[in-house]
Parts: sequence; structure tokens; C-alpha cells
Amino acid sequence: METGKNLKVLRTKCGSEFNSEEFARYCTGHGAPSLNPLLSATNGIVERWNQTVVDMARSMLKAKGIPTAFWGKTVSTAVYILNRSHTKSLEDV
Repeated sequence: METGKNLKVLRTKCGSEFNSEEFARYCTGHGAPSLNPLLSATNGIVERWNQTVVDMARSMLKAKGIPTAFWGKTVSTAVYILNRSHTKSLEDV
């Protein structure tokens, strides 16, 4: 892992690529058991996270007048920042 920390859980969307036995074995083998993406509560968390990333990236592009050609890099930057931001859910970590 990039941060040296282990994943506690991996939340995914309902895409078929995340519902395979192969993906489940990969996650378990890497110490990151995935939650069932078909559960609406789990899917809502993922959808909200994705919306936060998109909103943040869009704001960065607009605030600095960055061309949309940099969308991918901007999304990566938003995820990088969010992964290192303090949240209530991380208080015990």
C-alpha cells in the first residue's frame, strides 16, 4: 500500500467486474475483504464518494481555469487529497 497501512474494507459499485469470484479471492488474498456491492447501503457510500471526487475535481479545474484535458490528473489529485484528509471515521486509526 502507498501509505503503509492495510485496507480494512473495500467498497465497490455494482459493476459485474466486482461481483466475480476471482475479484473476491484477490481482495481476500490482499487482506481487503470487499463488501457486497449489491447492498444498497454499501452502494450509496460508494456513489457519495464518487460524487465527492467528481465535485472536487470539477471545482479545481474551474477555480484555476485548467483545461479539461487534465481531468484524469485532477481526479487523481482529488483522490490523493481525500485519502489523506481527516474524517470522523478515521479517528480511531
